[in-house]
Amino acid sequence: MSAVAADSAQAAARSGAEPARAVAPTADQAALVPVINAGERLLRFDWPALRIGTGEYEEGPTGVTVFRFEPRSNVAVDVRGGSPGTVNTDYIRQGYDFPVLDALVFAGGSAYGLEATTAVASALKDDGLRGGAWDNIGFAAGAIIYDLGDRRLNEVYPDKRLAQAAYRATRPGVFPLGAQGAGRFAINGRLFGCNVYSGQGGAFRRIGDLKIAAFVVVNAVGIVTNREGRVAACYRDPSWPNEVRTADLLARFQLLRRGGWPDPAAEPRGNTTISVVVTNRKLTPAQLQRLAAQVHSSMSRAIQPFATEFDGDALFAVSTNELATAATPLEALDLNVLASEVMWDAVLASVPEQPAVPAAEGAAPGADELRRYVGDYAFSPFVCLRIALDGSHLSAIAVGTRPVYAIGPSAVTELKARGTNDFVVPGRYPLSLHFDGVGTVLVNPGHWQQRGERRANCPREAAQGAH
Repeated sequence: MSAVAADSAQAAARSGAEPARAVAPTADQAALVPVINAGERLLRFDWPALRIGTGEYEEGPTGVTVFRFEPRSNVAVDVRGGSPGTVNTDYIRQGYDFPVLDALVFAGGSAYGLEATTAVASALKDDGLRGGAWDNIGFAAGAIIYDLGDRRLNEVYPDKRLAQAAYRATRPGVFPLGAQGAGRFAINGRLFGCNVYSGQGGAFRRIGDLKIAAFVVVNAVGIVTNREGRVAACYRDPSWPNEVRTADLLARFQLLRRGGWPDPAAEPRGNTTISVVVTNRKLTPAQLQRLAAQVHSSMSRAIQPFATEFDGDALFAVSTNELATAATPLEALDLNVLASEVMWDAVLASVPEQPAVPAAEGAAPGADELRRYVGDYAFSPFVCLRIALDGSHLSAIAVGTRPVYAIGPSAVTELKARGTNDFVVPGRYPLSLHFDGVGTVLVNPGHWQQRGERRANCPREAAQGAH
């Protein structure tokens, strides 16, 4: 969980103002339809004791990923970074030598997504798998990422209904990769202005009877780095070379900051990488804790920088206890090194193919056609976009309390036509708008699209930048 929500509340308290509500919500949580186990890019593996399910609300988009362990498994946790959001980690830290973990839950939605973890625990009871006796309480642990605020334009979060649907749809041996589940609207590389879409990654390795799996949701301040030291994905500054090395960005970091980039008003807050490493080898509590610490430390190779004050990084280490220590010749140290390599593979698998920055080309529609798109479009209680006809082209301005990506409240932005219904805002990052002509606009249509609905007008109190 990020400090952003707390910062905003404190700022409102200092000013004596209530947080503004610009428009009515465009998506009612109760009306949202869960999308279960979505995704075409899949990691497949053989491990019946580990079941995985994902749930998503496309209206966010945001989601949840549930790991179900049958029977219960042993677990340890290692939490780093300055802004964690977790459930039941204090109990895990007691280091009991008996299995306690029924399920592990990762979710978007910042602190609101923590509901997903307790929802899975209550589903275990409701489904008759756990009861009310003190030694039979359903136990789920979990962690969240921040995917609200300026990275998307609404307040949809993964709730109890979505989490329980994902839990009840868990299946063995299948894990969706990329922008799915809890990683549905993750990003990475914001510290360097890369601002690329991220997601969840997984990797699996088997050596004889030994199994190791790693799963991660990458929503990091830092940038994902491959084994050759190159940035896995980045919306580059035009002055950068085609292949960017993380070491070069770090070496030039202070110079870039002195040049005013990233914008000091848009500090890279609200990030986190949450992960789990699973083995079937039986481990003592101390060994399991060391596995968590060593693998978590190793992730600083794959994500640079790692565990900053604006990250809430948490790693869970799980043993399903299926393989006796005597059944494998590997020392615990060897296991930890192998698991660290598997985790790097998982981090690399988290990054989906990035949408291209659209070129502003195409015939401009006539004035009559453009008039069909004029109006106020509401995305959430905080985000509203005003579209106006300015001569022979459309212009846009944010009139809510938050910008619409590069479209802000202080200056009118010209929309460049790409055809009858499609427009772009040229720049470093993808920003396109598709109007259907009957009351809806899609910002960045496609897998990460945000939907706005036309209203009669945005409320007067939200029209700070109206023109």
